[in-house]
Amino acid sequence: MALFSRGKRTPDEQPESAAPSDTDAAGTDAAADAGTPADDAVPHVGISVSTYGRPASTTAQPPQPTSQGPRATQPQSPGAPEPQVPDNVLLRDALAKLPADATGRDVMAVARQLLQGHLFLRVKGDARALLAAGENLPLAMMTSGDKQFAVAYSGLGALRASVLADGDTGTSAMVQPVASVFRYILGGAYSGLVLDPASGQSRAVIPRELLERIVEEAGGTEFPIKRLVSGERTPDTAAEIGRALVDAKLWVSVGQTEQGPGISEARTSDGKRLLEIFSHPLEVIALDRGTQPVPMTPAQLAAVLITETGLDGVLIDPAGPWISLTRDELAPVLALAPEG
Repeated sequence: MALFSRGKRTPDEQPESAAPSDTDAAGTDAAADAGTPADDAVPHVGISVSTYGRPASTTAQPPQPTSQGPRATQPQSPGAPEPQVPDNVLLRDALAKLPADATGRDVMAVARQLLQGHLFLRVKGDARALLAAGENLPLAMMTSGDKQFAVAYSGLGALRASVLADGDTGTSAMVQPVASVFRYILGGAYSGLVLDPASGQSRAVIPRELLERIVEEAGGTEFPIKRLVSGERTPDTAAEIGRALVDAKLWVSVGQTEQGPGISEARTSDGKRLLEIFSHPLEVIALDRGTQPVPMTPAQLAAVLITETGLDGVLIDPAGPWISLTRDELAPVLALAPEG
């Protein structure tokens, strides 16, 4: 399989991002066909106002706070200082870009940014007091006919919009990693997830079938590469990602060249060649190139890097947030290559 270039790109230049096209990979098309409602129903599916109650399945317990930072806080009135819990900015911004006539593919663009950071959950009552008493947390949910949907928010602003919309001020907020929310939804009988329900066209419905496909293609709910690439950068970030790639489920972008199928690569302004690697098929779709996401094992990546000596490293998730790794930073991956 050949490599093909996507043109010059400086390391500090943000790669372009585009909405998914109708020529995306067949594998992800299946997820859209099976899991996304008709275009007219996304993201404005007819759903009732927020209700509270027991989880949709008695086997699915509400997520419990973990040791990762503050978790429970009281939603405040508009204009009041917010607690020191940041919005999930990447998800919030992706929701803000939804067009009025959003399609299932637009929702998949939002789902790409759902795979990192944290989400806000709305709790009936005082979350801290309920936790201290050892009681279950009655989380907000929505209903459509006989279907129940979990509800989550990209930030406290979106949560406050729901409070203003239904007037129920006796609620509080709880922050959870996206992995915990995914496990909660898929462990119960929920039909999907509603994001920012009172935010007008900047809300989305992620069907259960799409959530299941996302987890299947990611190899679990932790999304380690996406989490590291989109998280706070430190001097150790590149090395951490290099180690995480050894056990990760990876994808490449494959398209047709004059020589046959080829794997996308990027060129920097100084002539460096970087193989494009993706943490999830949704990252390939976001580039809107008409190429197909194809799985690549870490061992296969090592073999490509050993064979293609002209490659200077890799570019991960070029639709952004992205990061490039040098061959030195890819040493744990290169060690997977067979000797000789």
